[in-house]
Amino acid sequence: MLGTVGDNPLVCFGVNPSTAEPNKLDRTIQGVSKVAVRNGYDSFIMLNVYPQRATDPNCLHSAADPTLKSANERQISTLVSGRKLTLWAAWGALIDKRRFLPLLLKDILDLPELAASEWVSRGAVSRDGHPHHPLYVKKTATFESFSVARYR
Repeated sequence: MLGTVGDNPLVCFGVNPSTAEPNKLDRTIQGVSKVAVRNGYDSFIMLNVYPQRATDPNCLHSAADPTLKSANERQISTLVSGRKLTLWAAWGALIDKRRFLPLLLKDILDLPELAASEWVSRGAVSRDGHPHHPLYVKKTATFESFSVARYR
């Protein structure tokens, strides 16, 4: 989990954390921060489907670590905690990088603490139906409603 503190955060979901650190944001997190500001949010939070830090998605575990999965879901549940937040689907085609990632995403989407929140994506979804990763969508793209029910 990485972000800033505020009352009205934009919560962005990617695939996995990369090189960003609190005082050293990478290009993805810098972009998420700018999108949050441009859209009237007072803060942002970056979450991920799988919390393993890997600068190259090809280096992700070949199988999901159940301890990481559980800890990630607990953190997400605690953070959202039933609040009505804007959740930005931004995992892109990387969700297909490992067979376990779509299964982990499904479990996250099923968390009851997220039920009151609204899912959005930026720009039209890809040909494969995936919401775009923040780096691969035009800066001028706007938020559009994202149906997680249809995506599943």
